[in-house]
Amino acid sequence: MQEALFCQALGLAAPWAVERVALDVERSRIDLYVVWQSGNAACPVCAAADQKLHDHRQRSWRHLDFFQFEAYVHCALPRVSCSVCGCTTQLSVPWAREGSRFTLMFEALALTLAREMPVAACARILRCADNALWRQIDAHVSLARAKESYAGVAVIGIDETSCAKGHSYITLVHDLERARLIYATPGKDASTVQRFTEDFKSHQGRPEAIQVVCMDMSKAFIAGAGQHLPQAAIAFDGFHVVQMANRAVDAVRREEARGERWLKKTRWCWLKDKAKWTDKEQAKMDWLPHTRLKTARAWRMKEALRDVYRNSDADAASSAQALKKWLRWAQRSRLRPFTDLAKTIQQHWAGILKAFDASHLHTGYVEAVNSLLQAAKAKARGYGTTDHFIAMAFLIAGKLTHLPGSPLQKARA
Repeated sequence: MQEALFCQALGLAAPWAVERVALDVERSRIDLYVVWQSGNAACPVCAAADQKLHDHRQRSWRHLDFFQFEAYVHCALPRVSCSVCGCTTQLSVPWAREGSRFTLMFEALALTLAREMPVAACARILRCADNALWRQIDAHVSLARAKESYAGVAVIGIDETSCAKGHSYITLVHDLERARLIYATPGKDASTVQRFTEDFKSHQGRPEAIQVVCMDMSKAFIAGAGQHLPQAAIAFDGFHVVQMANRAVDAVRREEARGERWLKKTRWCWLKDKAKWTDKEQAKMDWLPHTRLKTARAWRMKEALRDVYRNSDADAASSAQALKKWLRWAQRSRLRPFTDLAKTIQQHWAGILKAFDASHLHTGYVEAVNSLLQAAKAKARGYGTTDHFIAMAFLIAGKLTHLPGSPLQKARA
């Protein structure tokens, strides 16, 4: 009776069957012995039916815990000697991935936990080596991503994020319409766009069908998009423009703070959205923005620029006109950081206006993913390799449809 129960739990169908179950209470371990109940099988290579078995080779897999007991599956796997193609090949098993020493259910639980916590913590909970978990993550992400189709992708966002201390970066490419990560590669130079287009083609994507590339004002990305995606329009979204305005405000504040004691310890007040000020910050900013300080004037310019983008959904033409008006203000401001910002905006005018064309032309989602990745990296205290970081990026943001789901979902339902 118990063999039939575990056979159903493993999802086995004839001629696979659980032959016996051994429980070792002292070692807190349960062993399930599976057998192939037939003298022949279809050839795994050419699918020829009723081929004789050549021999058997013993294999074992770690399974999900059974209550407080570690569970293992054992099987003498048959090898098929095919009279048609002449190959001698081991049968694949329905409960485990080829080459793995863990069952699919165990790996599905490991992937579920790895999305939520550092791999080292997952390894402690699951009582296995963290290297073994990394092999599972890398393998499943690679297999799932190989099955992904990027046909129909027309609007992409490109950005870089730090993957280690020093100047170590990876470039991330996102499908902005479906809010998913579709490519990641080491580096942040122009060649990353070329590598993306090559990978894009291998996933049924058509580089010539990409209509818009949304990015920051990186010269490398601009050059790469111009060379490898020449038909696509480049859009510089408002997030990065306002971000540059924030840096300009901070530059003005740092210079002025040398002689104005009122500006000490107010940096984040000027940089934060005023809707997010704390009570303490609100008390400071009740009067500071209304003074004749240069920093106050810079802050008012930054907030006016933020308002231009906040109201950009109404009409692209009126938004462009409002931005031109703001440019004239910045040019006359006699604040060097803002006159420089005005020059930068003029140099990238066409791309900035392109971002007003439609509400989806922004990288707010991209920046949100970067924050998630950096938070995961900080929690894990870094990843051992760039490949591990890329695999984790896809696990978190790739929305891969072919990854195994949590084995606990049905239980919760």
